[in-house]
Amino acid sequence: MTELRAARAGEAAELTRLVMRSKAHWGYGARFLAACAPELRIGAGDEVRRRIVVAEGPAGAVGSRSGDGPAVVLGLASLDGEPPFGRLGLLFVEPAAIGGGVGRLLYRDVLRRAAGLGFRRLLIDADPHAAGFYRAMGAVASSSESESESESASGPESEPEPGADTDGGLVRFEVAPVPLADWARAWTGGGAAVHVGNVAEYNAQFADASLDREQRAAHHYACLAAFYSPRPAALVLPRPVPPGWISLLGRQLDWPAGMEVYDGLAERDPGLSQAVRDRPALAARLTGAGAPLVPWGLTAPFARLARRPWRPDELRYESKSAAHGLFGRILAEGGHPAITLPAQWRADTRWSAVRLLASRTRAGESTVLKSEHGVGGSGTTVLTPERVRAAGGARAVVRALPRGPLLVEEYVRGPADPAEPRDLTYDGFVDAGGRVHEVGGAVMDVADGGYRGATVGPGVVPGWAEEPLLAFGRAVGTELSAAGYRGWFDVDFVADGAGRLAPTETNLRLTGPSVAFVVAARLDELRGAGHFVRIADRVELGARLPEADFGELCERLSRRCAAMGAVFLPAIPTGAFDPAPWMGALVAATGRELLDAAERVVRAEALSVGAMFEQADGAQPAGSVARPPSRADAGPDADLDLDPDADLDPDPDACAGSEATTDAGSRSSSKTLSGGRET
Repeated sequence: MTELRAARAGEAAELTRLVMRSKAHWGYGARFLAACAPELRIGAGDEVRRRIVVAEGPAGAVGSRSGDGPAVVLGLASLDGEPPFGRLGLLFVEPAAIGGGVGRLLYRDVLRRAAGLGFRRLLIDADPHAAGFYRAMGAVASSSESESESESASGPESEPEPGADTDGGLVRFEVAPVPLADWARAWTGGGAAVHVGNVAEYNAQFADASLDREQRAAHHYACLAAFYSPRPAALVLPRPVPPGWISLLGRQLDWPAGMEVYDGLAERDPGLSQAVRDRPALAARLTGAGAPLVPWGLTAPFARLARRPWRPDELRYESKSAAHGLFGRILAEGGHPAITLPAQWRADTRWSAVRLLASRTRAGESTVLKSEHGVGGSGTTVLTPERVRAAGGARAVVRALPRGPLLVEEYVRGPADPAEPRDLTYDGFVDAGGRVHEVGGAVMDVADGGYRGATVGPGVVPGWAEEPLLAFGRAVGTELSAAGYRGWFDVDFVADGAGRLAPTETNLRLTGPSVAFVVAARLDELRGAGHFVRIADRVELGARLPEADFGELCERLSRRCAAMGAVFLPAIPTGAFDPAPWMGALVAATGRELLDAAERVVRAEALSVGAMFEQADGAQPAGSVARPPSRADAGPDADLDLDPDADLDPDPDACAGSEATTDAGSRSSSKTLSGGRET
């Protein structure tokens, strides 16, 4: 296993030789390398002055993933300058170890150390051959720097003038190191956690008639347990999941070695927590290691598993009518002028629901019908007067809905500009001591009352809405804490088009947006600040794939997004094996346009897997099983280089700079991740 350590005094000559071997790997001639040598030389004392760290592994690991023998140096990286601005001055890997995870390990370590020391920005002058690596790792192109930054950075050579090309063909990047967000550290105490995907169990306790009795969707959604906190110690899942999925996520999110997966525990039963308790050895292992247990949501069986008090009234504001009453009480106290509350009526009988809907339809008003505990849009129906009449009237509409009480709610018309966000959410949590932690605001993708995804990141919430959203969310959190609730919560809003927000419900559990927040915090820590993350609940697949081929598709999408500087994470893999195949996906990038482009690539390639089954009439045989498409089938971007390490023509003037390649990373089994780190 590759380990990191500080460079030792007296290693300068040996490390310089490694740097020169790595530089020569790209085919530069002897004359060019001789010209570079003075700049690349590591001098006596540089081991400490430049904060050089080396990656060390067994000799047999060079060029191989296994082997024994004495430890040898496989690579090195330097952190030059003084906070707040500095440089990643050197990053070089032994040629035989390139592609084995060493470069990624060193890069992430530099960012971690820089964040801890207070660096706010690092510059990287990369060899052209390494540009793809830095782009894939999250560094962004940089064309200039301020004078104060130039004076603060103390790399091996003097700083060039802004925009100058004095470094020849080097490619300049920058990255903003940050530690894990305070809220993310507080969520699990800063350590690893056991993630329990009890989505079906949570839903079942409300017995809402709008929910699928077999909880098929909930079992799929349980895969989001992979993202309940930044550092999972174990995943506990109702359905089996592909081992390759775990391996890809572990590599992308740098999961710790030994992360365990327990899947297939409750495929046809919502009771995941009880399924764990029925296995005493497993329950003891999960609860006895000192890691907190994080569920999708609180239930009585989970409370028994986690040995925490169970207070059913903690969840009373999961009820949409109870949440509406809470919102009204908060607004009655004043202080939220930009918040408006839509009117809501409870219809205990179907006849009263029909009368209310018919009255509003005659008045030309649109209406929202809700069940008390529907999730993700289940149990929510948006009705315009035209839709009511087209369905045959209010009685016909209500007759078609699931049994049980209904809430009749005023429909809030959104902004006139379709480009303006309409559906927003606030996320936060109440810790064990009752303190409310703010996570942030997100924009949701909602169509006809049904949730389809969300986007988080800097500035996604419109400026006019940010302060009222955060203030009202905090007020709700304070009330939830006073009522005894402990855990994650959100408050969903609709923008009314007149500069006001209308709160519509609370969710006392994790959600799709909460997963996006967790992933953004982890990627900021690993790749630098400023990530936008989008979760798409459903990405259609062009054909149903065998497990191995679905894994290849995900790896290919990961490479394509990395080549763009984006990140792809398959969030829900189990839907890929349904008769109508789909997957949940997370995409991340450091810019909105890049995020949109990455999502387009993912959706287009996911659909393209069925291209070979298209018949003359455009139909695809039901239940077809596809192989991954060839490059020729990949669409208009087929010529995009999928490998961020693909060689570029060497620039004869490219003399200095950091150098690395992307890494193949670790492997996993169905039960234990061999390591987010090099093995």
